[in-house]
Amino acid sequence: MSDAHAARRTRLRERCQASGSATALVTRPANVRYLTGAAPRGAVLLLGAAEGAAEDVLLCAAPLRGDSSEGRPDDAVRVHLLPKPGGDPAIAAADLVTAAGAESLAVEEHHLTVARHRALRSVAPRLRLTDLGGAVEQLRVVKDEEEISCLRIGAEIADQALGELLESILVGRTERHLALELERRLVDHGADGPAFATSVATGPNSGRRGHLPTDRRVEEGDFLSVCLGAVYRGYRCEIGRTFVIGTSPADWQIELYDLVFAAQRAGRESLVPGAAYRAVDRSARHVLDSAGHGADLPALMGHGVGLEIDEDPQLAPAAMGKLDACVPVTVEPGVHLPGRGGVRIDDTLVVRPEADGGPELLTITTKELLAL
Repeated sequence: MSDAHAARRTRLRERCQASGSATALVTRPANVRYLTGAAPRGAVLLLGAAEGAAEDVLLCAAPLRGDSSEGRPDDAVRVHLLPKPGGDPAIAAADLVTAAGAESLAVEEHHLTVARHRALRSVAPRLRLTDLGGAVEQLRVVKDEEEISCLRIGAEIADQALGELLESILVGRTERHLALELERRLVDHGADGPAFATSVATGPNSGRRGHLPTDRRVEEGDFLSVCLGAVYRGYRCEIGRTFVIGTSPADWQIELYDLVFAAQRAGRESLVPGAAYRAVDRSARHVLDSAGHGADLPALMGHGVGLEIDEDPQLAPAAMGKLDACVPVTVEPGVHLPGRGGVRIDDTLVVRPEADGGPELLTITTKELLAL
């Protein structure tokens, strides 16, 4: 993907030059990886003013490992290893900029700590620091087909791990044990690791967004809600499903499940290029709100995924903007009834025009209410 990374840096360079900055310092790890192909721990990217290979420098505090979790920088990026351990690559970048005679440097103020910003000013007092803002994050929203391919493989891995778990005996096992087993299976099937902390929730815990697994054991008649994701070559996907344990579902469980499924389907069907972010949220939220669950709904019905598990766009009531094609998002409505449990259904999809078949579903584990 060397050509792709170089093209991304060129687009960012053009934005910087349009705003009057000749150079830029990228410090957010996901942004560094997006622009170079690698994000060694603590590394920063110094983006130069010209298109020459020597103008873009990846500054690292430690030697590159080159494994899949860290990635590998493309050939057009010069890797600069700090000579002494314990140094700050951002400060070393400021020294390089100053030595080159640059007058300004665009930085990611939303990522820099106050202390690091002060240190940059201290070592380069004559350098004018400007805000790069979310320029890289904006470039990351629309994915190319290689990025989508990584997400697709990650989704396949998550589907495999979840499918194998459903074939095992679940009654009597703890939420924590099931979560650890899922994460092991993700790695066994080729993931770099879990995309986030795996959530397994049973009985009264089920349906809670972001529930951290406990030592509660799975019991007959429980709802079991699971949310997991895989990292593949840095890209993160997400899937969430809810099942019933051991027996045929109770009437209230069927009713609640059908309601959340209808909301999730409404959200998925609204994923078309040009749809407003808030309209996607509203399509799913309206189904649940109309059934009397409006007061306890989550803040958003979905979000973008990619090099981070939660990135733009945000599918929320007040979100501004419209969907483009080739934007991967989650649709993840849920309802939790205190003391009883609840339902979450979560898919990762890619926005596609109708001419291409509509939204592409990456996570394909059945959404039928299974009794396990």
